[in-house]
Amino acid sequence: MSFKEDVVDLAKRAISAQAVAQTEEATKNAIVMPFLRVLGFDVFDPKQVIPEYVADVGLKKGEKIDYACKIGDRIEYLVEAKSVATNLRDAQYSQLFRYFHTSDANIGILTNGLQIWFFTDLEAPNKMDAAPFFKFDLLSYDDNDLKELEKFHKNNFSIENIQAAASSLKYLRGAKSFIEAQWANPDEEFVRLVARGFYEGKLTGSVVNDLKPIVRRAFDDLFRQRAKHKIDVAFENGADEAIPAVDEKKIETTPDEMQGFLIIRAIAAEVAPVSRIAIRDAQSYCAVLFDDNNRKPIARLHFNGKSKFVTIFGADKEPARHDIGQVEDIFLLREVIKTAIQGYIQ
Repeated sequence: MSFKEDVVDLAKRAISAQAVAQTEEATKNAIVMPFLRVLGFDVFDPKQVIPEYVADVGLKKGEKIDYACKIGDRIEYLVEAKSVATNLRDAQYSQLFRYFHTSDANIGILTNGLQIWFFTDLEAPNKMDAAPFFKFDLLSYDDNDLKELEKFHKNNFSIENIQAAASSLKYLRGAKSFIEAQWANPDEEFVRLVARGFYEGKLTGSVVNDLKPIVRRAFDDLFRQRAKHKIDVAFENGADEAIPAVDEKKIETTPDEMQGFLIIRAIAAEVAPVSRIAIRDAQSYCAVLFDDNNRKPIARLHFNGKSKFVTIFGADKEPARHDIGQVEDIFLLREVIKTAIQGYIQ
């Protein structure tokens, strides 16, 4: 299978394991070891993966890290695993930090089986950074995330390439964080910077205050326009031919469409009675509706063309296209599907 297919299978395993693999050991067996296999390691070969790796760290003797992964004769990855129930934002990973400092490893990995955080030493040599340079979420990822993750495959490993990407990702994360903050609540300096491009008068304090909501609105409008354009282009590229007039005699719900509906219904069961999730087929797509109401669309299954994709309607009923390789990939859209359904629950 391709790397992408391996990750899709791992994501399905992670979704299934959420309910049962609550301990750290169960998480390791159910998700973490399969994850290392996806990265190309033979987890049963001690020349590649050393479980419960022991090293003396300062005054602490015999401390263990969950896995040390070797590429050639060198340990490159140190992996600390937490239970699937652990929120990594609250996790303590002092062992990983200490081990990184005393070993030759270039990459530290912290994971709860669902989220995988990657650390290196961008700030100071041989000292693990406090913040990860890359986060991969098995329940929510895109093609760009997959490309970054594939760089950590044993066969692709190049510390020079990874560290170059880490530096770029660090600055990208900082830029996104700044833009998100200004989008939500632009500060005076930012409003002045933007206003200089269109306001000809003197930028007094009162003028800047008046322009703040306008700048914030400009962010919102620009995003909506760009999103709508991308959706329109995606739909145009995905259309094989013009949609003909509806002929109910030609409508046939395929096995793939039915399977897709059942997957969405299974996801919906987490937030709503499944009896409220309905299917209504059409010639160009198969709709999944809340309360069998056309005004409450959850998703549309576009499985009749050369490629499969799913349109999911957000809380504002704006459609978003999600390309999939196979019907089971709908499981990867779990969170956005639940969000769409929750928008209709009263």
